[in-house]
Amino acid sequence: MELSRWKATVLLSTLIVLWGVSWPIYKVALNYTPPILFAGMRTLLGGILMAAVMLPRYKHIRWRQTWHIYLISALFNAFLFYGLQTVGLRYVPEGLFTVIVYLQPVLIGLLARLWLGEHLSARKLIGLLLGFIGVGVISVTSISGHISLLGILLAIATAVSWAIGTVYVKKVGPRVDSYWLVAFQCILGGLAMNGIGLDAEHVSSIVWNGPYLIGLIYGGVFGIAISWVIFFTLVRAGDMSKVASWTFLVPLLAVVLGCVFLHEPVTISLFIGLVLIIFSIYLVNRTSKVTVPVKLRSSHR
Repeated sequence: MELSRWKATVLLSTLIVLWGVSWPIYKVALNYTPPILFAGMRTLLGGILMAAVMLPRYKHIRWRQTWHIYLISALFNAFLFYGLQTVGLRYVPEGLFTVIVYLQPVLIGLLARLWLGEHLSARKLIGLLLGFIGVGVISVTSISGHISLLGILLAIATAVSWAIGTVYVKKVGPRVDSYWLVAFQCILGGLAMNGIGLDAEHVSSIVWNGPYLIGLIYGGVFGIAISWVIFFTLVRAGDMSKVASWTFLVPLLAVVLGCVFLHEPVTISLFIGLVLIIFSIYLVNRTSKVTVPVKLRSSHR
């Protein structure tokens, strides 16, 4: 699978915007809903919508041959990723949790080297580490309150599950239909989270108002279904370390939007973090022959 530079740039930009916008939207929506049920409902909604769109291509499911791929992807990319993330935010301040979760691009670089044999140069590794530091600098001003060891462990587990799930999809991608993979991982993961939420939380505590419905619909359609399709398309088509490095811009955009719409303070750490992230992306994506920041190419194994 090969993407042109222009198409790769458009997809990357769209993904960053969709994921960046989702953080403040979810932050507002969570004031009106229990967290696990909210994660489960928006994930399940995204999966059902994807399945409905893909129904004419039902022959591409190939359930008997690929059911285990759907199940493993649902475990790491939906159930563990969204479930651990939602629970962990109850124990750790959002800033610290974000810093730890965005270890994911660094972990992807290491796992891709070990599992898929992708090249990881010293420059690329330094770039990934600088991006992680940049996210940390941006988020440091929002780190306050009691720091729970359980919350830190949940944040680390969130990052690890996301990284494992991403590399796994890259490895098995040619064996499944990308769109059905997104649909099934969301449906299976959403059902599991809803089951836990119905047992541990109360549906009656959901406030069915505008902010909640916006968060639910945006999450199901844009924040999960469309975003995962774009992300997996980029991952399957190119160098995962390069794709992952661009996700460092997601928390940056989320912080900027928080400053603009939620009246969160603008600090010097925001500027310093921005410089580190931009330099990080430059190091990871720089090549001696190509001037465009991202070049996605097919993987031959």
